[in-house]
Amino acid sequence: MSNKKRILFISTEMSPYLELTEYAEIINKLAIKSNDSGLEVRCIMPRFGVINERRHRLHEVVRLSGINVAIDNDDFPLQIKVASLPNARLQVYFLDNDEFFKRKFVFHDENENWFDDNGLRSIFFCKGALETVKKFGWPPDIIHCSGWMSALIPLYIKTAYKKDPVFTNSKVLYSVGGQTFEENFDKDFIKQATINNNVKSKDLEVFKTADNLGMNRGGATYADGIIFASDSVDKQLITEFSKAKGKKILPFKGWETDLTEYLELYNEIAP
Repeated sequence: MSNKKRILFISTEMSPYLELTEYAEIINKLAIKSNDSGLEVRCIMPRFGVINERRHRLHEVVRLSGINVAIDNDDFPLQIKVASLPNARLQVYFLDNDEFFKRKFVFHDENENWFDDNGLRSIFFCKGALETVKKFGWPPDIIHCSGWMSALIPLYIKTAYKKDPVFTNSKVLYSVGGQTFEENFDKDFIKQATINNNVKSKDLEVFKTADNLGMNRGGATYADGIIFASDSVDKQLITEFSKAKGKKILPFKGWETDLTEYLELYNEIAP
């Protein structure tokens, strides 16, 4: 058994696979830097249809695939693919599902229309990511979530997966990004996000606006530590969370940072 500290990155985007904002590059560098600093690192992201499987050498992990993710009385099959991060001995796992991720667009279609099921896609991604980690049997010390699509993870760790031995000691960090979409999720979002009996509707109250601000607010509310991850974070959120009691807060240090402050935060949150 290695006694290395384990860190899991759950991210909407990561260079070189998908770059929606500048933070994709930060996640890439953080994963490599964490690995070089002696942490055991794994990364999980969605397998959006725009990610080129051949170029990035993704292949299916048969022993992990075959999980069904249950959401609101529906079962969605989960396929898991893996690639090695270029220039690093690191595994990146991609969560795939034909219904949610086959399309060749990320959140909007070719006419800039928002996909009605983006809320459901994010619930599938969050629950699927945690089920995948259970299947690894790999208890992370730190889970660093970034991108609004991962915003339900901190809540799920504190409620739906609270008694799960894989997550008993996990500390969760959430990177609050800028405003990346203007739309709202489907009206059933809160109902769908109640993924088991340990999640109560009052727990989801903070997400009820079902928009970009609500997702970031919800992610930050349940995280053990908050990272302001952009120079365009909503001022409201900075005011709300800058002095949040009992949470570690990392202000935005610019895009040119050498990321030392992140490693210090990892050490503080999971000594």
